[in-house]
Amino acid sequence: MRRVPLLIGLVAGVAFAQTPGAAPPPKNPAGFDVGTVQNVPDSEKVSRSSESLSRMRNVLKEVLAKLEEARNTKDVVKLNCVNEKLTQIKGLLRISEQADVTMQEAIARSEKQSADHEFTKVMIARQKVEQLRAEAEECIGQLAFRTDENQTVEVEEPEGLPDDPTHPPP
Repeated sequence: MRRVPLLIGLVAGVAFAQTPGAAPPPKNPAGFDVGTVQNVPDSEKVSRSSESLSRMRNVLKEVLAKLEEARNTKDVVKLNCVNEKLTQIKGLLRISEQADVTMQEAIARSEKQSADHEFTKVMIARQKVEQLRAEAEECIGQLAFRTDENQTVEVEEPEGLPDDPTHPPP
């Protein structure tokens, strides 16, 4: 009878020893180290935030053009897809504009932690907007590049190829 509790204790100990330790912290979704945000001077935060807002507004214009393109093709699936991305971009831009104002107020009051937080919001939103721009282009069918629609490509069929399997000889 004494062996059963001892056996249970050993099995539990082995099972506990095999469980993995604490998981590593998740990666920062923005792709930049939050610790470096604290090292950015306030004047540079203002200029980077302003530049990011400008870039997000340009992306908004690009996606609006994609929406118009989808409307002109009368493709409801493309239109809905681009419209979904556009709605998200508008929301992120609104949040970023508010965060920029709050960041500038925090800098004026010398509230470093609050300024860092608002700056991080803007930077994360910018990266998300860039991602949504790429997704909107995928909705239309243009992956990450544009081509000249008037360009033609001629392909020559090499000699000596086996017969086409879709058209067997009679």
